[in-house]
Amino acid sequence: MLTPPPEALHAPAERLKRQFKMHDAFTLAFVYISPIVALYAVFGLIIQAAGPAGWWVFPIGLAFQLLIALSLGVMVSRWPYQGGSYQWARRLVGENYGWITGWFYIWTLIFVFASNGYAIASFIPAVLGVPALDTTTQILVALVIIAIATGLNLLGPHSLKLLGKMSLAAEVVGSIGLATVLLIWHRKHDLDVLFTTAGAGGNNYVFGGLLLALGFVGFGLAGFEAVTSMAEEIEHPEKNIPKAIIGALLAIGIVVSYCALALILATPDFGAIINGTIVDPAASTIQIALGEDIARVFFVLVIIGFSASMMMAQTSVSRVIWAFSRDRILPGSGSLTKLSRVHGTPNRAVILVGVAAALVTLLAFSERVYATLIASATTTFFITMGFVVLGLLCRLVMKKWQSGSFSLAWMTIPVVLGAACWIVFEILNSVWPRATEGQHWYVSWAVFIGVSMVTLLGGVVWLTIRKHLRGAQSLCESADHTPGNEALT
Repeated sequence: MLTPPPEALHAPAERLKRQFKMHDAFTLAFVYISPIVALYAVFGLIIQAAGPAGWWVFPIGLAFQLLIALSLGVMVSRWPYQGGSYQWARRLVGENYGWITGWFYIWTLIFVFASNGYAIASFIPAVLGVPALDTTTQILVALVIIAIATGLNLLGPHSLKLLGKMSLAAEVVGSIGLATVLLIWHRKHDLDVLFTTAGAGGNNYVFGGLLLALGFVGFGLAGFEAVTSMAEEIEHPEKNIPKAIIGALLAIGIVVSYCALALILATPDFGAIINGTIVDPAASTIQIALGEDIARVFFVLVIIGFSASMMMAQTSVSRVIWAFSRDRILPGSGSLTKLSRVHGTPNRAVILVGVAAALVTLLAFSERVYATLIASATTTFFITMGFVVLGLLCRLVMKKWQSGSFSLAWMTIPVVLGAACWIVFEILNSVWPRATEGQHWYVSWAVFIGVSMVTLLGGVVWLTIRKHLRGAQSLCESADHTPGNEALT
């Protein structure tokens, strides 16, 4: 059984329960990304950027994301503690480094949680066949959805497990079923269309379209690591979590690539997507091929996917907040460490996440502010992963790394180096200002502005808790407590 890390010896007597097995960890990692959510979020952007040839970025992006998953598997195998990236970063480099890593990750998941609720509210009219909601109504519906999700999470892990299994079944059957029907009976193109651009990308296709599309698919396949934040609630996490995140990412990537292929081959008019005439190409293609009723079924699947992803985001971020609070490095830590007597879960942290997401959603009354913050979420994900992967790479180069039960042996440095390069590319690709005719300057700089706001707020909070940090000194391997030493008893 895992014992708390030495830094948490001052923690309260309450201990988390191991309530999740290997298959639960896989399910939760799978539904956080969600094949329908992953495809729906990026399909139109990829076609606009690269045309039908953009399909190739799905398998390419999956390969690069697997480098990150393998790198994280190496770290969680050695340090399977609650809080995931926060715990790894503080052990790799130091307390301050770990704090800022965890801070970025907290806000990444809060933005994801809030944006998913807002997205679900926008899909409801399509399912009901009614006109789109106005901004005020959509915000109110989103707030209700956030409240419902928070209430379900407060019911304990059983509701999360049940929703995860339902979502897994519905999405796999629904998405693969729809894709198969499109491939067999509604194909408009042969496979050679995958080698054409349909005019996307401009004169310089590689730099004007393909790289941009590759950046989008990286964002679509992000989130598999969320389950690592729950390590102390999972049985044998040092063995099960690496298998769960790598397996879930592979499964998602294969399903998404298959569904994207089906949609591309069934798309009747790429030009209308590229010039913006068709705003929602996935739904439009399904509606043209299968009719409005099936399109509504598709949106039901989308809502299920976003709901499961939303629940998992709240669960994961509440665990990071709890890990921060156990180490007394958040305001109000004494209260936030309290666990539910019934379920043994950090319900106060869950409620805090719900409140924070509601406040973010209220910013949608100012579309510019809301869009700026949400746009930063994908970048802060890669910033968080960049902190831990670069920290691991430095340890490997200095030969100050000892693997846990999951090891890549001689492939460790090449894999981690590849992951680091991919992360740097994704960050640069997202923050690079791309001016578009007719849009204001702050739209091009939205990601940079959003990240700066999170950083500024983090600086203010850090000033209030810095006395509780033990200094930014690296933890030497000789003094480090690993699962192979003290953590496994």
